[in-house]
Amino acid sequence: MINVTELRPGNYFLEEGNIYQVIDILLNKTAMRKMVAKVKVKNMRTGAVTEIARNSGYGIENIRLEKRPMQYLYDTGDALCFMDAESYEQIEISKERLAWELNFLKGEETVEITSYEGEVLGISLPAKVALKITHCEPAIRGDTVNKAMKDAILETGLKVRVPLFIEEGEEILVRTDNGDYDGRA
Repeated sequence: MINVTELRPGNYFLEEGNIYQVIDILLNKTAMRKMVAKVKVKNMRTGAVTEIARNSGYGIENIRLEKRPMQYLYDTGDALCFMDAESYEQIEISKERLAWELNFLKGEETVEITSYEGEVLGISLPAKVALKITHCEPAIRGDTVNKAMKDAILETGLKVRVPLFIEEGEEILVRTDNGDYDGRA
C-alpha cells in the first residue's frame, strides 16, 4: 500500500476491484484542510476515464501489469488472435474490447499485450503506424489560406484527413492515439 499522494502518471492501482491507470494527478493543499489528491484515471477494463479525489493518507494498492510482445495473426470474426513469439501460445481478444485498435491493425504486427494475473486487459500500439491509402479524393484547388486537407480511406478502413499532395497508393504515418495524419512513411 502506498499513499495516494505518491501516485504518478503511468502508475497502476487496484481499488474496489477495478484496475486503474493514472493519467494525471493534481495535489491541492489549502490552509485549513488536508491535502486533496485529484487523480484522473482510466479504468483498464472498461476504458472509461474519470476523476477521483482522495485525502492525503488514503492507502492505494499499487500493482504492476504484465506486458509482453505478441504478434497479431488473424481475425476470427468476433475476436482477434495473437501469438507469443517465444512460447507460441495463442490468445484471443474480443473485437468489442479492441474497437479503436482495429483501425491500426493490418496483420502480423507486433503489439504489447497488457494483462493482470492472467486477465488480458488490452493491447498497446506503437505511437505511429504506416498504412496504405486505398481511396483518396483528387486534389481540388481553392481555399489554401488555411491548411488544405482532403479525405482519404486507409487499408484498415480508417478515414483520415491528409494534405492535398498525398495520392492514392501512398503509405502514410498515422498517430494511434488520435488517428491523425503524421507524415509520409
